[in-house]
Amino acid sequence: MARALVSTAVGTVGFFLFFVLSQSNPSTLSSPLLLPPPYHGVPSAVILPLYPSPKNSSRTSSNTPRHLLRSDSHSSHTNARMRLYDDLVLNGYYTTRLWIGTPPQQFALIVDTGSTVTYVPCATCELCGSHQDPKFQPDLSSTYQPVKCTSDCNCDADREQCIYERQYAEMSSSSGVLGEDVISFGNQSALVPQRAVFGCENEETGDLYSQHADGIMGLGRGDLSVVDQLVEKGVISDSFSLCYGGMDIGGGAMVLGGISAPSDMVFSYSDPVRSPYYNVDLKEIHVAGKQLHLNPSVFDGKYGTVLDSGTTYAYLPEAAFLAFKEAIFKDLSSLKQVQGPDPNYNDICFSSASSDVSELSKTFPTVDMVFGHQQNLSLSPENYLFQHSKIQGAYCLGIFQNEKDPTTLLGGIIVRNTLVTYDRKHSKIGFWKTNCSELWERLRIPGAPSPSPSSREKGNSTVSPTTSAPGGSSHYDLPEETQIGKITLDVSLSTNYSYLKPQINKLIEVIAKELDVNASQVNLLNFTSEGTSSLVRLTVTPSGSSTYISHESATNIISLLAKHRVRLPDTFGNYQLVQWKFEPSVKRTWRQRNHMTVVVAVIVIIVVGLSVYGVWGMWRRRQQTVNTYKPIGAAVPEQELQPL
Repeated sequence: MARALVSTAVGTVGFFLFFVLSQSNPSTLSSPLLLPPPYHGVPSAVILPLYPSPKNSSRTSSNTPRHLLRSDSHSSHTNARMRLYDDLVLNGYYTTRLWIGTPPQQFALIVDTGSTVTYVPCATCELCGSHQDPKFQPDLSSTYQPVKCTSDCNCDADREQCIYERQYAEMSSSSGVLGEDVISFGNQSALVPQRAVFGCENEETGDLYSQHADGIMGLGRGDLSVVDQLVEKGVISDSFSLCYGGMDIGGGAMVLGGISAPSDMVFSYSDPVRSPYYNVDLKEIHVAGKQLHLNPSVFDGKYGTVLDSGTTYAYLPEAAFLAFKEAIFKDLSSLKQVQGPDPNYNDICFSSASSDVSELSKTFPTVDMVFGHQQNLSLSPENYLFQHSKIQGAYCLGIFQNEKDPTTLLGGIIVRNTLVTYDRKHSKIGFWKTNCSELWERLRIPGAPSPSPSSREKGNSTVSPTTSAPGGSSHYDLPEETQIGKITLDVSLSTNYSYLKPQINKLIEVIAKELDVNASQVNLLNFTSEGTSSLVRLTVTPSGSSTYISHESATNIISLLAKHRVRLPDTFGNYQLVQWKFEPSVKRTWRQRNHMTVVVAVIVIIVVGLSVYGVWGMWRRRQQTVNTYKPIGAAVPEQELQPL
């Protein structure tokens, strides 16, 4: 199986809906399949992998963040903040979790900027492989609707429902019907569930059939793209970002919607007319500070320089690759060359003195990519190397020749530990070197509420602040002079009431664990339905014999919920802290404070008294038996004669 999926979609273009337009150009080519893990070598013939669906990045965390990344405060839109899973080494792609239907059904989808359609296996599919999650069951979703056949789409044989078809150069394919349902983005997202059109697979072949991931999440340009549908609804700005973990870490983060760019983010112009794919304006490549002697036009052949999150490695036109390889050999002349991990491929590998990823920059050179207007993106060794799977301390080039294809393709390896912002609104793509595994924890998304002071109910000595709008203060009105006896929390969850009801006890347990309190401290006060969502009212009380909750603990509890730092299982959907209030600890009388002591003392006295009385009674009875005097001839009770 080829390590880099190169797929120019060969077949059907034209699946459009009334509200979802047609794709009559190459952008309709869907996402290719996943690339095999790095231990496979470069394929003998690498066509443009325009539609690979394997996300890749390996794992590493050598780059440290420079400053806190903040959300775009000037945007009125919210964002869908989502975690990325998997990595380059083991999977060859990155996935995210998406929930479809009511109640939600979970799927692991490969995030692919080269694909314009999102699709998952359908329950009716008999020609689908065994994947990570169960197939989507439309009959179990109360909000599912098929996309009816119209003149704007390709229709099934009965002309009842719109269909989609995707074919790839390596003979992989996906086909099925189009449906519309509610899509949820996870409980870390401030974006509420939205209705969207997606593909319900009825047949898949090739790598799509054998992959572990369930399907593809299309992030490319096109009306069936998830991004385009959300932008069309006006719920997000026309932008999204991906951040892949490094050589040692894996995972990462994704944001659908705009975020404010760090001041030192490097941008390249991305011409939406140049090709149907996300492209950058690459002009030069430098190795160890020395520019490769190449005509800039070498990077502008065919589709230009394409940035595709679904491709694992990077592929250069022949002239560029030969110049790059020569420069690498010259700089690493002192290193021993070793055979690649797969004898079927002629990988270029070197034995390094250290197997510590953080030390690679001491041995391998820095590679710079220079865009138009002299915008420079420096690549550390983890951005063009992959670890040898059989020789410890050996590394191989993750940049290959794209056979005779003049297109330059930059896959996931190039952007390890790099925040990549696809700013479609302004036709540019930004790059910012950072630690993607930490970025996930540091992203602040518009719409994630943070509490601010509200009204005080002096009548009952209760302070009841409600959460503020985005960008509000993170201050919590907790008077130092007041001891907190109970915190009441109103939490809204996007999950349907009937679906959540049988799992409410589990939800309480998870919340207690995430808030770092005992399960006995969290109690359910009320649980109601609010349309397609649910409202849960909880109380948090002091632990054990304590009469109050410390200000530090109370602030931490509220902060965790308000800032979306409580990680609930994704089956519970998105959550939001609607409001909170606390009640002061009530001073108790001497009897209330010592109630248990008094009860125990009384019980002990009663037990001891009864024991003493019993012993005394037994002693009296024994004394009477021993000293009883009976005079001669005294009458005695008549005894019953025993039978002989």
